[in-house]
Amino acid sequence: MKEQNFSNHAQMVPGYHYVTAPAILALIGGSINYALKASPENKYLAFLLVLTSFILVMLFAFARTFALKAQDRAIRAEENLRHFVLTGKLLPASLTVGQVVALRFAPDAEFPALAEKAAANNLSGKEIKQSIQNWKADFYRV
Repeated sequence: MKEQNFSNHAQMVPGYHYVTAPAILALIGGSINYALKASPENKYLAFLLVLTSFILVMLFAFARTFALKAQDRAIRAEENLRHFVLTGKLLPASLTVGQVVALRFAPDAEFPALAEKAAANNLSGKEIKQSIQNWKADFYRV
């Protein structure tokens, strides 16, 4: 695998992001267009098509959101354990999930100091990632 860093760490799944998302958007647009132009005897079918496309949009969004929430919980637990192993203390309670998720890219040598700096200065996830000197790759999160 190629080396991961700040500029290339975001991962996209082509089938999900570039095929399914546009297809669902085209479906909802087409179904709304059909509903607006449908004859009175086809209004029920048109409504069902709009409802189905809306349900697909919601499923698409929830599938992504639920998976990310589960990953966020796992990352928070892993990084809390890593901080405890390195320092004997839990991560600062003031860190947000986004900050902890960003800290996972910091190597052990930089992690405790960067966690304290992030908590003290309320650094954003992007600022945390940009502060990392020696990037620790994470290929498991999508």
